[in-house]
Amino acid sequence: MEAQNDTKISEFLLLGISEEPELQPLIFGLFFSMYLVTVTGNLLIILATISDPHLHTPMYFFLSNLSFVDICFTSTTVPKMLVNIQMQSKVITYAGCIIQIYFFALFVGLDNFLLAVMAYDRFVAICHPLHYMLIMSPRLCGFLVLASWVMSALHSLLHSLMVLRLSFGTGLEIPHFFCEPNQVVHRACSDTFLNDLVIYVAAVLLAGGPLGGILYSYSKIVSSIRAISSAQGRKTKEEEQGEGEGEGGEEEEEEEGEGEGEGEEEEEEEEEEEEEEEEEEEEEEEEEEEERRRRMVHLPFL
Repeated sequence: MEAQNDTKISEFLLLGISEEPELQPLIFGLFFSMYLVTVTGNLLIILATISDPHLHTPMYFFLSNLSFVDICFTSTTVPKMLVNIQMQSKVITYAGCIIQIYFFALFVGLDNFLLAVMAYDRFVAICHPLHYMLIMSPRLCGFLVLASWVMSALHSLLHSLMVLRLSFGTGLEIPHFFCEPNQVVHRACSDTFLNDLVIYVAAVLLAGGPLGGILYSYSKIVSSIRAISSAQGRKTKEEEQGEGEGEGGEEEEEEEGEGEGEGEEEEEEEEEEEEEEEEEEEEEEEEEEEERRRRMVHLPFL
């Protein structure tokens, strides 16, 4: 073990995705195109956020930071793989592998923290809209991003130092296209119990913590949206009921008006009938008087 500890390894061999020579151009073209799309898309997001004053808000500030981290994350692993395929080499130096482990852990942790911060930003915007600009002040946004960088840097530094304490044999092969920390640790000749413990504890804290924050934020957002929807539904029902009552009252008033109109018509008809009867009686009386006069004219004188 001591002899192995004294042995200083100078390089690792990255076996990559496939060792078949005919697949190397296809793998190179696929990863090169994906890398260009990733870098170009994230650069456009950053430039749009910087150039447009309307996008100078906390949400787009966090989004531009996330885009920058994504560019750095892909640039940590993909360019080295493309160079190895182009040069037909699988070699990465020991120092290059440690640097790759450091930046890989750094940007993975930053991705997790920034996603949690963005979830908190959406939680404040939806659940506390009136106090959003007061809570998400530029000072707080800068502090959240800075804290994410510091915690991720400490986490990646811990991983790098834990790998540096390990001893490795010569001709070490890593079955991956980059120095993935777990693969490197398991290729060590010394005891890796402490490294495994650190990896799992860090995974629980630095992945489970942000994931819990994301789930909590979005659960609150969903419950707030459901409460708003139910309140709007109750308001709509009340308006419909009010309209129904108004229509019912109008119908009752119309029916009452129609009933009153019918009563007035009946009274007018009765009055007309009475007037007709009176006229008939008057006509009959007049006829009787004329008849009596005619009779009086034709009576013989005594």
